[in-house]
Amino acid sequence: MGLWPWSKRRKVQAAGPFVLVRGRYDAAQTTPDNRKHWANADHLSADAAASPDVRRTLRNRARYEVANNAYARGIVLTLANDVIGTGPRLQMLSDSDDANRIIESEFMAWATLIDLPGKLRALRQARAQDGEGFMLLFNNGNLNSPVKLDVRLIEADQVTTPDLSPMQSAATDGILFDEFGNPREYHVLREHPGASNASLGTRYDRIPAASMIHWFRADRPGQSRGLPDILPALPLFAQLRRYTLAVIAAAESAANISIVMKTNIPAGGEAAEVEPMTEMEMVPNTALFSPEGWEPSQIKAEQPATTYEMFKREILNEIARCLNMPYNIAACNSSAYNYASGRLDHQTYYKSISVEQTDLEARVLDRILAAWMAEAVRVFGIADAADAGSEGHQWFWDGHEHVDPAKEASAQAQRLANHTTTLATEYARQGKDWETELRQRAREVALMKELGLSLAQAQPATQSAGGPQDQNKEDDDEQQQSRQAA
Repeated sequence: MGLWPWSKRRKVQAAGPFVLVRGRYDAAQTTPDNRKHWANADHLSADAAASPDVRRTLRNRARYEVANNAYARGIVLTLANDVIGTGPRLQMLSDSDDANRIIESEFMAWATLIDLPGKLRALRQARAQDGEGFMLLFNNGNLNSPVKLDVRLIEADQVTTPDLSPMQSAATDGILFDEFGNPREYHVLREHPGASNASLGTRYDRIPAASMIHWFRADRPGQSRGLPDILPALPLFAQLRRYTLAVIAAAESAANISIVMKTNIPAGGEAAEVEPMTEMEMVPNTALFSPEGWEPSQIKAEQPATTYEMFKREILNEIARCLNMPYNIAACNSSAYNYASGRLDHQTYYKSISVEQTDLEARVLDRILAAWMAEAVRVFGIADAADAGSEGHQWFWDGHEHVDPAKEASAQAQRLANHTTTLATEYARQGKDWETELRQRAREVALMKELGLSLAQAQPATQSAGGPQDQNKEDDDEQQQSRQAA
């Protein structure tokens, strides 16, 4: 069965009589009760809904919130640190150990030199607040490395087409596609439109798609540009800040008014006459006699309300949900969690992190490695390097620390004993290369035998988990024993 020739698509005439099927759905009905709620619903395409003006507004608001909201900044930074960590590590899987070793060491040295982990973290932050991140692959002659390939981050504002014609059906703002829907070239402004020295913004470069990496999450078929990951949470961030400021303002207002004089005597009664809004200076540690018929009372501090903490918890939980992030990570507060709840919530989050890392490998890291290999083969003159790159590789990421290392170690030993896992899998959980770790362990065992040390003697001395508190307890016990001996 052959594939459909996309380039020769044509209109197909429907055969047979046309039958209209009607159905009734409650959500499809427009009533006076739901009219306002669905007022902004539209039938626009993915690219039409994410028009340049819409994306610009959302980017600006997301950046403003991340810059001024401590929770928004912390959530975005935590997400970037958890996805990227200290950076990916490369393992080549060819049969040539020499080629594997050279490629792995030289690539990691190059990645450290250009600060690839830092740029990847910035790329993840850009996707969270801007909706998309761009990386330009270019040749840097000033780079102190045999491989002159370099990576430059580009903000989404610069990827645009100032003279885009509405008649260009194969183009979206900043991207030109071929007949199969693949990006052919990117249009990048030479100056950032928000820069102080920016020109009229009409000069741009046409970058081939092979030199540009575009990372975003497509939520709809046919979507060409990204929207901020924190988009659904933007109104909630604003409400959180407004409510906090309102609570503080109410508390300050109550604190500024020290005492109010009130009377229960009706107008025209026997109470002493006092001009409205009259002020009376209060001296600390003194007793005062109030005017006849007037009783002093202090304003009660009604803020923060008892529901303040509950409101912040619920709104933060809703904010973090669009990122698959549990509340205790978003709020950096696990005081209301027990061990089982924390583990259960983290499972969904870590699965989301794994999905993002896999997507990052396919769409970003593999392309960077391919561009680096194309130059490294020529620079290092490794005959087996090209074959090594084509035979496969894998990426390792930082492992997730277990809350209870003793339980995890016991479970790991059981999995290895009943052959339900492998050393490669267990080391990969920690972000380590099993071959490297085993070679290092072999060297350590050989050195212990050479020095005549047992495994117990070679182990480092461990400190008490209690730290200073346990040390103080030991000191107190020694002093008590000394007093008893005396």
